[in-house]
Amino acid sequence: MFSVPPGKKLLRSCSGLRMVADGGKSSPFCLEEPQWVPDKECHRCMQCDIKFDFMKRKHHCRRCGRCFCDKCCSKKVALDRMCFVDPVRHCADCSLVSQKEADFFDKQLKVLIAGGTFSVTPGESEKSEVMTCRLTSHHLFLLLDGETPLEVPVSRISSMQILTDAASPGDSDIHTYTSLLDSHFLPEESSRPSGIVLHYKRMAHMDTQQLRMDVTEDKKGPAWLAAMYKVRARRRATPMSTRVHECSAHLHDRNEPRRMDAAVLWLRPRRLFGV
Repeated sequence: MFSVPPGKKLLRSCSGLRMVADGGKSSPFCLEEPQWVPDKECHRCMQCDIKFDFMKRKHHCRRCGRCFCDKCCSKKVALDRMCFVDPVRHCADCSLVSQKEADFFDKQLKVLIAGGTFSVTPGESEKSEVMTCRLTSHHLFLLLDGETPLEVPVSRISSMQILTDAASPGDSDIHTYTSLLDSHFLPEESSRPSGIVLHYKRMAHMDTQQLRMDVTEDKKGPAWLAAMYKVRARRRATPMSTRVHECSAHLHDRNEPRRMDAAVLWLRPRRLFGV
């Protein structure tokens, strides 16, 4: 039996056992559980189209909530973004996404929490200060320790710009801080992260603040910046309108009654960060 760390609690749902925040805000990297396609609305596997019967049972993917046969939904993969204690059932498409995200939680997230030392310049100021920047354990803030400590709310970071030795600040290098694991903007192997420019809004304020952080002699700095490459850019997912159309086709092509709840409600978009 494992122990529950302080600030956490166990919560059992139809999808499995989860370890979630107790009363406070959850990590901005977390996803809410999807609404399952109702059993009565799904008579065939949404992957191979085989008809369900007494022998062919239906199963739900814990990540997308769609309905599949055992063959098409047999993989059990860790789903850190929904805080499941044990690996849970995935469809083939979702298992690939969760496996990619596991690398972020196993490696990059630990680097961000460990922190690195940077030369920090707030706003348009010409004065910089050497500070240690780290992600808090609950993932809600970037905490900068120095003579003038600063907390940057992760959910209120609107954009970030990774600087490299081979590039200077420019609009073409700016990415929106809204998701995880988009490898399209990874730097070239010849480029070395040299700094980062963050734009964010302070709590209870609407004005946008700028923060520039440049690496120092600390070897942890470039590794910390490399981990930040995993926390940005656009969400990699099938457009919601396409998935609704595909779901509708599965449910209605066999002269079955048209019902909007299964085709639309369970596919409502879910925000990752609330920005």
